[in-house]
Formats: sequence, C-alpha cells, structure tokens
Amino acid sequence: MSSTSPHSATSPSPAAPTYTEKLWPNLWGWVIVLGLSAAGILIFIPISIEAGFVAFGVLLVVQIVVLVTSTPTIAVTEDTLQVGRAQIERKFVGDVSIHFGDDATAQRGIKLNGLAYLCIRGWIKPVVKIEILDPEDRTPYWLTSSRNPEHLAAALRGKGA
Repeated sequence: MSSTSPHSATSPSPAAPTYTEKLWPNLWGWVIVLGLSAAGILIFIPISIEAGFVAFGVLLVVQIVVLVTSTPTIAVTEDTLQVGRAQIERKFVGDVSIHFGDDATAQRGIKLNGLAYLCIRGWIKPVVKIEILDPEDRTPYWLTSSRNPEHLAAALRGKGA
C-alpha cells in the first residue's frame, strides 16, 4: 500500500526517531510459517526424506525472509511521520485518535473512507487514525495498526513516546 501524498519520500528522514514500531506478526503467524514449511516435508517425502527436509528448510527461509522484509515500520521524527512505505511531513498531521475493540473493527470496515491510506495488520487489533491536513492530498487520513497506540499518539501530539 502506498500513499497518494505528494510529500512521500523514498529516503528516510535524517532526524532521530522519537517513536518507532515494527508491525511484526504475532506468535500464530510464525506457527503458520512453521506449518507451511512442514508441509514441504509431506509433499517431497515420497521422493526422499532428504528432499523433504531440504524443502522444509527452503520454505522456512523463504517465508521468514518475506515476513521480515515485508514487515512495515512506523517512525515518528521531529519533522516526519513514516507508516510503512508512506512518509509525510509532520506539519500536515492533524488530529490523532486511538480505536480499540469493536470501534477499531468499525474503523477498518464500515467507517473506512475509501481514500484513506491503510497500514493495518489483522493480528494487531488497535488502530490509530491520523488526520492528514495537506490541501493538495486527497487522502483524508491514515489508519495504522499499532501495538502501542498510546505511545504513537503521544509522539504525534508532541508529548514524547
């Protein structure tokens, strides 16, 4: 998912982050990776036991690499906000709200604006809604999952993490 923001940049801000978070998969995500890799054993064991274990190893490494490289980062610096691949100047960040439980589900579903930028992960229930004030950007807000929504909101409001 990429932002439609004209202020997106490909290089990270040189300023030190005041808040960072990686949206890693939860324990069950890693268990699924192990299970799918183990399926390689079942598929290739009729050929040979060695082929089954090689398939397991290859599948495990490939899935771990994909998960690690595709895990988005949230980073707040003095000047910028980066959520996944999107980045915007902090001066364009407006109201920040935190949503839990059924309200978070509604924000990801029936209350979702089709123009919003999303960086949500199903295994992380709370979401943070970040209003975008840039008049040249049609994106009304960013919606991101966060395991520490209070810290993210505090950093965006300038109160530290």
